[in-house]
Amino acid sequence: MAAARRDTRGIVGAADFLARVDFRRPDAAEPLRAYVEHYWLIDWDLPEPYVSHVVPHPAVHIVFQRFEGQEPFVEIAGVQHGLFTQKLEGRGRVCGIKFRPGRFRAFAPDRPVSAWTGHRVRSLEVLPDADLAAVLTPDHETARITALDAFLLARDPRPDPQAELAAALVERARADRSIRRVTELARTEGMSVRLLQRLFAAHVGVGPKWVILRYRIHEALERAESSDKLDWAALAADLGYADQAHLVRDFTATVGVPPTAYAAQGGGVG
Repeated sequence: MAAARRDTRGIVGAADFLARVDFRRPDAAEPLRAYVEHYWLIDWDLPEPYVSHVVPHPAVHIVFQRFEGQEPFVEIAGVQHGLFTQKLEGRGRVCGIKFRPGRFRAFAPDRPVSAWTGHRVRSLEVLPDADLAAVLTPDHETARITALDAFLLARDPRPDPQAELAAALVERARADRSIRRVTELARTEGMSVRLLQRLFAAHVGVGPKWVILRYRIHEALERAESSDKLDWAALAADLGYADQAHLVRDFTATVGVPPTAYAAQGGGVG
């Protein structure tokens, strides 16, 4: 089994989060890696409540969850527009599946991915084959990963050229900082903006403008976590913003505090 990765991009106050919970991101089985970016496993035993915050990625998740004093459940979490907040207390366990942007529809082909956006659906009618005990009960993480692999492989995902195109365009928006506008992203594939927006609605769940902006904010968060003397004007230019004011506006709207306040708080939202 591949070693769990420690990438924390998107987690607000990552150092504080990792000090409080046991967090791992192991890989899925080889046949699933075209669809699944990674699994994410969290176990906690907290003496006092803790609130975690995540700036969401353009990704759909299936999440198996067990909180102390509650019945375990599984949910499909579509792409969330705003800051995702979760209160953790007592003891608990989460086993999540993070799908690659554009790849979730292979597991739920009957509706566009945009239909899940902003929603967290717990109904077992949506996932009738979800074995909560197999995923959440084992203490050894290898058994949990095996159960997640079996759950997804049983759904028999099939390749889809349109999904592959959507995934490639999302990755292009993430990696190429010269792409600052939707028109520029559409031009890289020789398609119209309207067609690009339809493709993203069907397979990603959010529009290309949202994706471009969100990856820039993830980068700004990571830089703020790693430096207490960050040149925000230089970072704004590096991320493709017209000026620092535009970065500050987007960062504040997404994270909830201005970037300088975030850095002063040691990477947290208070």
